[in-house]
Amino acid sequence: MVFSRRGGPGAPRLLLSLLLLAAGESGSCQVHYSVPEEAKHGTFVGRIAQDLGLELAELVPRLFRVASKGRRDLLEVNLQNGILFVNSRIDREELCGRSLECSIHLEVIVDRPLQVFHVEVEVKDINDNPPVFREEEQKVLISESAPLDSHFPLEGASDADIGVNSLLTYRLGLNEYFTLKIITKNDKSILPELVLRKSLDREETPQLNILLTSQDGGKPELTGSVQIKISILDVNDNAPEFDKPGYKVVLFENVPNGTRVIQLNASDLDEGVNREISYGIRLILPVSEKCMFSINPETGEIRIYGKLDFEENIEYEIQVNAIDKGIPSMAGHCTVLVEVLDLNDNTPEVMITSLSLPVREDTQVGTVIALISVSDRDSGANGQVTCSLTPRVPFKLVSTFKNYYSLVLDSALDRESVSDYALVVTARDAGSPSLSATASVSVEVADVNDNAPAFAQPEYTVFVKENNPPGCHIFTVSARDADAQENALVSYSLVERRVGERALSSYVSVHAESGKVYALQPLDHEELELLQFQVSARDAGVPPLGSNVTLQVFVLDENDNAPALLPRPGTGGGGGAVSELVSRSVGAGHVVAKVRAVDADSGYNAWLSYELQPAAGGARSPFRVALYTGEISTTRTLDEADSPRQRLLVLVKDHGEPALTATATVLLSLVESGQAPKASSRVLAGAAGAETALVDVNVYLIIAICAVSSLLVLTLLLYTALRCSAPPAEGACAPGKPTLVCSSAVGSWSYSQQRRQRVCSGEGPPPPPPPPKTDLMAFSPCLTQSGEDCSNPSSEDLC
Repeated sequence: MVFSRRGGPGAPRLLLSLLLLAAGESGSCQVHYSVPEEAKHGTFVGRIAQDLGLELAELVPRLFRVASKGRRDLLEVNLQNGILFVNSRIDREELCGRSLECSIHLEVIVDRPLQVFHVEVEVKDINDNPPVFREEEQKVLISESAPLDSHFPLEGASDADIGVNSLLTYRLGLNEYFTLKIITKNDKSILPELVLRKSLDREETPQLNILLTSQDGGKPELTGSVQIKISILDVNDNAPEFDKPGYKVVLFENVPNGTRVIQLNASDLDEGVNREISYGIRLILPVSEKCMFSINPETGEIRIYGKLDFEENIEYEIQVNAIDKGIPSMAGHCTVLVEVLDLNDNTPEVMITSLSLPVREDTQVGTVIALISVSDRDSGANGQVTCSLTPRVPFKLVSTFKNYYSLVLDSALDRESVSDYALVVTARDAGSPSLSATASVSVEVADVNDNAPAFAQPEYTVFVKENNPPGCHIFTVSARDADAQENALVSYSLVERRVGERALSSYVSVHAESGKVYALQPLDHEELELLQFQVSARDAGVPPLGSNVTLQVFVLDENDNAPALLPRPGTGGGGGAVSELVSRSVGAGHVVAKVRAVDADSGYNAWLSYELQPAAGGARSPFRVALYTGEISTTRTLDEADSPRQRLLVLVKDHGEPALTATATVLLSLVESGQAPKASSRVLAGAAGAETALVDVNVYLIIAICAVSSLLVLTLLLYTALRCSAPPAEGACAPGKPTLVCSSAVGSWSYSQQRRQRVCSGEGPPPPPPPPKTDLMAFSPCLTQSGEDCSNPSSEDLC
């Protein structure tokens, strides 16, 4: 499309051309505009936002920006209307020299998502430079004997413009001796020559002044002129001649200072002083500040001085004169074309822009992290650059345009494994030897909440003595989160549930930050032997992650319950006193009564023993009490001397520390054998067997106690070894070591088995087989494998 805009009279016309090209695999496109040089500030270039398919409303939110190489202030974009306009003076000759193509390459970048567009603005040449001659006056020496149609080359003008604006034509001022001829050289450039049309006569006309005018092909046309001063020399009718009119020399750039370029040779057919030749350089194009050529006036040898740089000029034209020493002297002319070959003397340049840092560890594969551009001032293979990246990193380089790359995520990131990457981008050219440059990119990996807090073990066992003070610290849980910052900030809480009729939170609490577990009230072993609950650890990430750990709190028994006396079976009364009728005819060892007692504690604290208190006055009693059964029997045969009413005090004592006691009163009435009730006769009938059974019970009881003691010592040693190998987790209440608890179906330990708490216990006779209704066993607290309440265990759930 071509747009034109007219202002007032003489207003410049603006030509805009827009070309959309697909950019191959990368999906980028190139927009092409053109603008004339010397355009005024604010000159419209193109609707760049519309041409790139971007909405005006999203330019600012998406951080629309334009980057260009070299001067960055030539063109700007109005973010309000998306128009690309001229910001400062654009001089094509300053920007691109005499290059036929002159463009400003813009890189348009927008974020969210990151996109890059390539825009090329071609700078059109205008005819703003007139033809210029190097000197205001050119001197030409012509012998008066010069034949007609002799050619005398002149120094042409130069025009800094290009194209039609630099196409020059020449016209010669009116004169009767010379006409103008235009010579076209191999490089399409033209040179004016004077052609002699009328013989010269120095005596008539010793000097001529002719105006040479040069005109370019631009609109409007611009001109330049130079005064040609022609001096007519006396007869020296043979000018020096070179072997050929032109020479070509090929040199590599960066040749040493003083290198010989060429050896010229000219000859003159004259004799004597008229054939002696002096060489000189008439003109060097283009003019260089770094490189100079000099010629030996005697030998015609040309040498180079300074630096020959391919990146500055690719060729030089040297116009050489050979002048004889005749009077008048004559000159011969030749041209030496020096072609400069490129060497790989420029290292590549790497530029990294639009870094999207830091990179979240959950970033999807294929996401663009940064944009990279490379360049090399050399040409050909020396200027072909390839990019590579540090090996064994989860990133790769993807080519999006010539010498443009995107740094792309190639595989998944894990901050917990690697938190940052030091990437090195290497740009290497194809020269020999090749040159390279590197650029470092530090990519930080940002954390996301992908790790839940983890406990060292899934379950902890805690032992706490009963009757602890309220608010007692019993344990500390600790979970570690592999994430960082708030994602690793762990808080703790109870997993609420019911414990019987009460809420778990009425028993224990956990500190949200430290993980310390506190007992909120005194625990009672007789009410609750095992408290099992879970503590949850959750991090502060979004969304939060958590895990649970199970705590088994065993409440250890203390001797806080004194023995309690039980009433005699069948009486239904209290247990304060026992009354029995005893026949005086019974023999020694006859059981006359039994004291029954129970202790609400467990283990040794519930193991009861019985002692008969001495009678008042120190009299020897004819009765005794069994140490562990509480059975009262005679020590001898009763006689008439014994008091008819016997009052016995039996002390019932447990094995706790300190031991607690209770006292039972037994009232025995001695009667004659005929007065004894029938029930007593049945007692007498089984007395002998009962005595034997009691002896066996005592033996088994002692054996069982020894076994329990051995098992207790073994358990304490094993627990101590485990505690030494595991991290310490002691509470402020200094929970005690695990203990073994004894239970029996009869006798003094019957109460321990009847508790309604979460304790697994077994029931059965230990070897050797005991008497009926008598057993002794050791158990430790546990839960079923399914985690259910084991208050009423089945045969499979027994510990």
